[in-house]
Amino acid sequence: MTNCDGTDGQCAHCSGGTPFEFSMAFQPIVNVAQRDIYAYEALVRGINGESAFFILNQVTGELLYRFDQACRVKAVELASRLGMDRPLSINFLPNAVYEPEACIKATLEVSERVGWPVDQLIFEITETEKVRDRQHIKDIVDAYKEMGFTVALDDFGSGYANLDLLTTLSPNKLKIDRELVMDCDQDFRRQSMLTALVTMGRCLDMELVAEGVETVTEARWLMDAGIYLQQGFFYARPAFEHIVRDLHEAFDAVHQAPANRLTSISDFETP
Repeated sequence: MTNCDGTDGQCAHCSGGTPFEFSMAFQPIVNVAQRDIYAYEALVRGINGESAFFILNQVTGELLYRFDQACRVKAVELASRLGMDRPLSINFLPNAVYEPEACIKATLEVSERVGWPVDQLIFEITETEKVRDRQHIKDIVDAYKEMGFTVALDDFGSGYANLDLLTTLSPNKLKIDRELVMDCDQDFRRQSMLTALVTMGRCLDMELVAEGVETVTEARWLMDAGIYLQQGFFYARPAFEHIVRDLHEAFDAVHQAPANRLTSISDFETP
């Protein structure tokens, strides 16, 4: 692995700014069983609210490391300024981390400056290409957990975040991709996979977070199945430079919806 040769232990590849400005939107992650907001995920946006794609399309290979650091700093600074009182979840690309201890220094410095507790930071591993260096990612996960951070594996069940990664990695949380969540209240195949994930999560001591929840029936089925941490448009869309705090109507709708019976294979058998 390439060494980080910066001043004061700071990663030389990560230091410096970006040639473009950007900001953040925040989307709540809820605990529907407790009817409360568990955390907020920071999502990159343009300074006028432009999409994440608008910004990411400007990130060249040589800017990747600096951009990753700048996103962490921006997310912590803005969350603090907005008075966020829940954990903050930040995405990162493992290929943008040379050495965990050096590359995290800017995040630790801004957290200390604004008074953000380390144990209130969640880092979501986002994989955009096939994992070639499992040991590198494992080292990042282990180091971040040792530092007191929570680590989540994002988009699980889609793209490159597949089951085989868990033979190496031990994240605190699995964020289940929308592809598995979609129509889970009526799709037996998705129900079977999700209930298997609930069992696996308990065995491996990993909490599950359902991403992309868009309907009350999906939310209720997931809650009944034991997946209490949820995120998606049903609760709130990402809010640009703003924090959504009142989700009582959404929580009421889920708890008032008819209870779901977990579908069994017998329901799909022909009489």
